[in-house]
Amino acid sequence: MYKVFVNDKPLFLTNRVEKETDFQMFLLESVDIEQLIIKMFNNQVNKAFLYYPDEKAILKKMKEKIPVVKAGGGLVYNDRGEVLFIFRNGKWDLPKGGTEKGEDMEQTAMREVEEETGVKNLKVVKKLQKTYHIFKRNGQYKLKVTYWYEMKTSYTGKLLGQADEGIEKVVWLKPDDIKEVLTNSYENIKLLFEKEKAIL
Repeated sequence: MYKVFVNDKPLFLTNRVEKETDFQMFLLESVDIEQLIIKMFNNQVNKAFLYYPDEKAILKKMKEKIPVVKAGGGLVYNDRGEVLFIFRNGKWDLPKGGTEKGEDMEQTAMREVEEETGVKNLKVVKKLQKTYHIFKRNGQYKLKVTYWYEMKTSYTGKLLGQADEGIEKVVWLKPDDIKEVLTNSYENIKLLFEKEKAIL
């Protein structure tokens, strides 16, 4: 099962038929995906399941219905065990961004972290899960697949938010403070911390 966020509301891709309770179920094969997305953005649908019988092909089927954009991002720790956060568009987020020609996802993630925060000397520790969300650009809905990496750095220099990306603040947060900032963050960022058990 995949969890795709539409305006922070969950859209599950599943191969199991569930009895509708607090959600609506649609057939991935025949659903008008754009209409469903619009309803989710307009708060007319808060939670939805898209059913497709073949679990292995479910994401491929979704990608046939909506253009895909790939991004790379970092969950970055310093030597004190603090985590790097950025603040933009009124929410706490992790540094991430779109891939450029000739880059692999790991290179994208490291370049984006450095560009958005000024943090250097990054080292990828391990690959984390991918997250999925739908956004609108130039009048078109797109599915963003973000490849996340846990990174380490011994960098102690100045933090510089990338102004042209709308980043207002870049901070190192102690593990104890993370829970609080996640109350004003995105669902797929919270998912990352749940999965990685990074909240103590």
